[in-house]
Amino acid sequence: MVAVFFSYKEMFVLLAVTLFGIFSAVFFHIPLFIGFFPGLFALAALCVHKGISFRALLRMGGRGALQTKEVVIILLLVSMLLPMWEISGTMDQMVALFLHFLSPKHFFLLSFLFMMVMSLLLGTAVGSLSALGIPLMSVAMSLHLPLPVVAGALVSGAFVGDRTSVFSSAYQLLVHTVETPVYHQLRKLLPTTVLAVCFSACFYFFLDLHVSTRATLHLAPLHVDTIALLPPVVLLLLVCFRIKMKHAFFASIICAIVLAYWRGTSMVLLSSHLWNGSEQLGGGVRSVLFLLLFIALAGVYNGILEELQVVQPFLDRWLASKKSLMSYTWRTMVASLAIAAVACNQTLPIILTGRSFFSHWQKQYSREELARVMADSTMIFPGLIPWSILAVMCSAITGVSTISYIPYAVFLWSLPLMTLLFSASKQFFLKRPSARLFFLRLL
Repeated sequence: MVAVFFSYKEMFVLLAVTLFGIFSAVFFHIPLFIGFFPGLFALAALCVHKGISFRALLRMGGRGALQTKEVVIILLLVSMLLPMWEISGTMDQMVALFLHFLSPKHFFLLSFLFMMVMSLLLGTAVGSLSALGIPLMSVAMSLHLPLPVVAGALVSGAFVGDRTSVFSSAYQLLVHTVETPVYHQLRKLLPTTVLAVCFSACFYFFLDLHVSTRATLHLAPLHVDTIALLPPVVLLLLVCFRIKMKHAFFASIICAIVLAYWRGTSMVLLSSHLWNGSEQLGGGVRSVLFLLLFIALAGVYNGILEELQVVQPFLDRWLASKKSLMSYTWRTMVASLAIAAVACNQTLPIILTGRSFFSHWQKQYSREELARVMADSTMIFPGLIPWSILAVMCSAITGVSTISYIPYAVFLWSLPLMTLLFSASKQFFLKRPSARLFFLRLL
């Protein structure tokens, strides 16, 4: 490993070119991977100027791209899963089950909880909002309920799964970036998850008490199609038996394809859905090709930065003489917020923050702690930044502006506060030998 020193001016130019390219791609609605090329070319030019051969850069970039292989495969499978669940009737049955148990008296709370369950099953905020959020928003309009509150509850619930579900491509990207075991990391996320979910549920429960409606829902009798629920059951069973995620996704997709074909869907239509996705839920291989290219290029970019230790001197200064867990936590959060605010997406902040801070956290605390802090901040910030792609999509689906739903998206803004509180509490207890053993056993 060879370290290359970049001056402040060179680092500023590199970051400015990289982020300007990405921001321009978002603003002009061109594929993100195209907007990433200026930064990649700038990095290569600076490295060549400092004596690094182009062949060596290719090798470093190739190793960086290979680090994203598992995430690319899982994201590709997720893009096939949603349209196959829709065409097989699985998604309609799941939505019907949720709507059947909806109560106007507890609409906000149930909207949050139902969306949370849906997102934990699907592993995507946008897909969950498209499937269940649209009908719930329609019901809310018919009941004359405040739409910003409903949208906030739905977005909150959607992000629970997007951040926490093992089916989530963002979660998979996080654990592979920080190199932590998929299921072991869930245990580290449990304390702040429980705190934020309980706080959100209490918030919506009290809002239900103060926002009353006399309207009633008139729903058709529920007909449970047991066979239609087979694809998610297969997925959950395989996950419970600790089968690799890519194999579990593949088995569920095959199950949905067989079910749809058995019900009379032609192979031509199935192939079209696999490639193009569905009109309601999106998905499809074609929709993620550019994103996969972006993730691979981000891996190349980060691979070069990491092997040449370009960013480490600046991070050393940022974290210099900072030993406390609380200090590491808020400094990591500030860095990821800055990246998310300019990058306008969820992918780049996860990769850059995770790999850049990895060695510092690994040396001082642990990679699991870094993943916990990032899950509670880096993965959430794109839903709070109005110009972020993820926030724009959530706003488009619910029909409520990001600024309007943010005060009621309790899970999103409470989770960063929870992780700060958790880090402060852990730091306090670990300084006291009598409480240290109890705290470590608890976590």
